[in-house]
Amino acid sequence: MELVHPLDGLDSHPWSSFSHAYGSAEDLPGLLRALTGTGTGTGTGTDAAAAGEALSELYESVLHQGTVYAASAEVAPFLARAAAAGHQVADVLMLLGGMAESEDEHGVAPGTVRAAVAAQLPQLLPLLGAAEPEIRRNAAWAASHTRASALVLPALRRRWEEESEPLVRAEVLAGISRLDPPAGAAAAATVLDPSQPADLRMAAVFACLDADEPWTEALHTTMLSLLPADLLACGRLDLERNEPLAAVVEALLGRGSSVDREAAFALIDAALRDNRPGVRAEALWAADGACMLSRSAPQHLLAGLCAAAVDEEAVLAMASLLGRTGTAAAAAADVLAPLAGRNPGQEDDSADRALAALVLVAPAQAAPLLARGLGRRPRALDAAADFLRPADSAFPYDGELLGAVRDRLARPEVLSGNEPGLLTSLLGGWGALAASALPELYEVLPRFPAQAAPAIAAIAADCAPGERARAVAALRASAEKGTLPAAKALYKLAGEHEPLVRCLDRELRSGGRRLREAVGTAGELGPRAASLAPVLREALSGPDGGTITPTLDADTALAEALWHITADTATVVAALDSVFARAGQNPWSQWSVVRAARATALLGPAGRPLTPRLRALLDDPIQAPAAVTALTVVAERTELDRTALATAVLHSAEQEADPMGACDALEALGAAALTADHLRRLAVLADGDARIIRSGVEGRIPHEDEAFRNRARAVLAAFTTPAVP
Repeated sequence: MELVHPLDGLDSHPWSSFSHAYGSAEDLPGLLRALTGTGTGTGTGTDAAAAGEALSELYESVLHQGTVYAASAEVAPFLARAAAAGHQVADVLMLLGGMAESEDEHGVAPGTVRAAVAAQLPQLLPLLGAAEPEIRRNAAWAASHTRASALVLPALRRRWEEESEPLVRAEVLAGISRLDPPAGAAAAATVLDPSQPADLRMAAVFACLDADEPWTEALHTTMLSLLPADLLACGRLDLERNEPLAAVVEALLGRGSSVDREAAFALIDAALRDNRPGVRAEALWAADGACMLSRSAPQHLLAGLCAAAVDEEAVLAMASLLGRTGTAAAAAADVLAPLAGRNPGQEDDSADRALAALVLVAPAQAAPLLARGLGRRPRALDAAADFLRPADSAFPYDGELLGAVRDRLARPEVLSGNEPGLLTSLLGGWGALAASALPELYEVLPRFPAQAAPAIAAIAADCAPGERARAVAALRASAEKGTLPAAKALYKLAGEHEPLVRCLDRELRSGGRRLREAVGTAGELGPRAASLAPVLREALSGPDGGTITPTLDADTALAEALWHITADTATVVAALDSVFARAGQNPWSQWSVVRAARATALLGPAGRPLTPRLRALLDDPIQAPAAVTALTVVAERTELDRTALATAVLHSAEQEADPMGACDALEALGAAALTADHLRRLAVLADGDARIIRSGVEGRIPHEDEAFRNRARAVLAAFTTPAVP
């Protein structure tokens, strides 16, 4: 076909009418000229550098972090003609393919950019026959992402029959599979033989998975024969599968059947027992991913993990995973213990990492080891005191460890970082068992009030009257000096609220960094904090307040505190209404809205004026559970379609938007709102193998998922257990 010049029509195009990631698209003509070498000269080295820089800027503008814009569609014809004319061909094809692949579209109708790239296929498909393998490969990748099957599939099939370069054949097979999974699986079946190149067999395995083909012994054997497989990913353009074994395991687990789950575990187990370190390393990564996705993975993979612990490097590599698995990995304690107990009198990061895992896997076994290394094992102390432990569990009491903690507290000058808080957290978790440490806590109270005061209250609560009285006296003396943490601890231990009110008044008027804490504490006091109401009202932003998250959250906290203290309906409803209104101007305010909805639920029928605000949240999976919970107590009962609300709430949990909030909402709706299908879906959430909590702080994911599972099970049991006559 006869090509027009790549930049024909460039100057007459209305670029200023379109925008990209950085605003107006008026800069695109200059970048396109630099890309094609028409703005600086005649193909010198300087021109090549300018073209590379222009390409980089085009990526940043029209495919910014995977997002496409109106300007992306407008620039597609010029980029396609530039590639067809031989300018930076392989790289431009990658840019076009990325634009077609993107589903993150900003300021443009869905599918517009993909359609714009598809319209350039007459320019792009001939590049499947280019002399350079890289261009043929990139052309196959880019063309398949247009989803224009009628045009692209015949071209890819011809290329499949003609192509001899393994990497290109692999990408062509991936393209066929992307557009027609059954056809991709049929082609893949012809190249699984061990005589075929490894890159091609890897692509064939993925093609079979994409077509949802049964996982056979042949595929199992093929995958194991390709290990270690990470190097094979270097030649593939599918960056989501740049760790092949982990990607195969994820795909199998994603199918949700027990057969595929067992196949995934069998792959990992076989790889963990391989005698090659590279294979074991890939298996460990796949095991880590499996344990984040599957609730049963840890128990199935533990034996293989223990078998893979052949040396110190291997133990360290799996320590974090074993720690996240928690006490379910207790059988691996003997794998961790030798390294965890090494050199207790010296700094030893490897021993510290192993001990941190042992603390979570077998805490009773780890306690004396932590005692001997206390002050030199910061990771292990983090794990024992707070950082990775389940929220509702305390580290088991150990006399030797108590003595070591007391020794550290007796020398406060040696403490650094978070150590004061971690040590006192341990003591507070032990309650009266740590009573012998109270003298040390009294001594460090002036120096570390925020850490020592809560521990004193927690320990003294169950002590004999004499010791309790001494704790009250120490906290009262500190509170009278204006120490807010001591005043809070005093109130918790002895119910004395006057010192706390005085401290809160000072904190609220100063507007210090602990303002949110002070507001929340004032709310907990209820009417006893009535004297604080004027300063709380004064702190409200009002309808003209800011839209940033801290401001919105502060106003919600103030409204909640005022409700508890004064039950001033007019002020509180107006404040929350203002938060909802201002949050609409901030696209990142979803969780601020959730907090405002939860505060609205406290108002009961008094919050009825906010019903329209709550209804507007029901289509957002993050906001729906809190909105539903609030509606059940705020809105007229006859106005609610409870079955429809239950559907929205279950969708939120299934999307991992607000699973715990979804359980609250289901409880509020009641059993009568749930259909048989709702109960089935709730049972899957409670007892299915797939984790519902899959994101967040990595070390907490299994614990948070287990907490959700128990909560969902309790809700399910309440809804399905027959009532006792």
